[in-house]
Amino acid sequence: MATIKIANRHQFQEAIQQGVALIDFNAAWCAPCRAQAPIIEKIAAELQGKALVAEANVDDNIDSAKEYGIQSIPTLILFKDGKEIQRFVGLQPEALLTQTILQTL
Repeated sequence: MATIKIANRHQFQEAIQQGVALIDFNAAWCAPCRAQAPIIEKIAAELQGKALVAEANVDDNIDSAKEYGIQSIPTLILFKDGKEIQRFVGLQPEALLTQTILQTL
């Protein structure tokens, strides 16, 4: 399953509201974000039905990016029931992200 693409603030709030969600704040012009993308896709497929994995393009989601203080991308934020659990800034290895998500479930 591909990651969910968040297009606006309403979709962002719905995505993080219940359960565990990993949100990848990125941009098409960001080289590290493009390198992170296949890792995020793989995690989304592996954890389908257990955790939501979504992408929020900072150019399209300016309000959410400002609300969460996104200053560098990629920034990945792990949420549980609407509350921020952990934040990762920069390119992250698959094992670290998967392990952190599984511990949060």
